[in-house]
Amino acid sequence: MPLYKTINPNSQTTVKIWKIDESYDELMQSMRLKPKSLERVLDMKSELHQRGFLSVRCLLAEFGYQDEDLFYDENGKPHLKDGKQISITHSFHFSAVIISTFIVGIDVEKQRDKISIIAHKFIGYEKEYLNEEAAGYIEKLTAIWCVKESLYKLFATPGLSFKKHCLVIPFSYNANETVAWIDYKTKKLRYNIHFLTFEGFTCAYAIS
Repeated sequence: MPLYKTINPNSQTTVKIWKIDESYDELMQSMRLKPKSLERVLDMKSELHQRGFLSVRCLLAEFGYQDEDLFYDENGKPHLKDGKQISITHSFHFSAVIISTFIVGIDVEKQRDKISIIAHKFIGYEKEYLNEEAAGYIEKLTAIWCVKESLYKLFATPGLSFKKHCLVIPFSYNANETVAWIDYKTKKLRYNIHFLTFEGFTCAYAIS
């Protein structure tokens, strides 16, 4: 399938989402990968992960970039050779890329009941306003996870804790934006957060 959705949160930032309908073979046929990327995708045990990896390269092409324009630092954070900021995510049959002149982070997750089992690992301050009995609890948990994952990618600092250092301000069930903070050592940083949901998935992205 071609591009699923394009969003322009501001004049300097673009989000593109891909729905991964293609097979691994279909994606590989149209792909030009640098040797390191080819080795990486061939070593992946899961075809789902392979297709996610390759679909991100399709998104790069939509932005006018090639695989060789992308590289990763020692903390695993992606960068573009032209200096623009980038964040990448994929989950099951969706992938997304955000590119900006601002520092950004993005995450996509499938909404699944089992997230409630691990909620205690990433919910801290947010417990004050969450209600397990309320409608949309799983969707709200998923949104909070996506926000914290996007902050983690944006901040890219070893030792950052979802539970202790990332705080998501209360938001309503059908909200499409909120504010989040990173409170880490001497740093207190505020971020604007945007949400969207589609086909049982949640996407959140943070812009500095």
